[in-house]
Amino acid sequence: QVQLAESGGGLVQAGGSLRLSCTASGIVFRLSTMGWYRQAPGKQRELVAGITIAGRTNYAESVKGRFTISRDNAKNTGYLQMNSLKPEDTAVYYCNLNFGNLEGWGQGTLVTVSS
Repeated sequence: QVQLAESGGGLVQAGGSLRLSCTASGIVFRLSTMGWYRQAPGKQRELVAGITIAGRTNYAESVKGRFTISRDNAKNTGYLQMNSLKPEDTAVYYCNLNFGNLEGWGQGTLVTVSS
């Protein structure tokens, strides 16, 4: 069973930074693609950033230049470094892993950015 444990959310002022972590078990992490998604109140869940097995990354336009996705295969952990946070970044953030027909979602971590 795939299990993802997220941490790092919280309350931060606009312009501040947070780093989210996602530690996986029950899946071959190093062979899994990883993504960070977010869902704001009243909105659909959206992809924020993704990273492939080879380390290739992609970002939503709204976070390019501010967020960085990375992974540490030795620790089975992925990260989302969020800088220059804006109030519109407020959402529940979820990590996602895919390996073949296996998929897992984290429980979500709340990020609140005050103006």
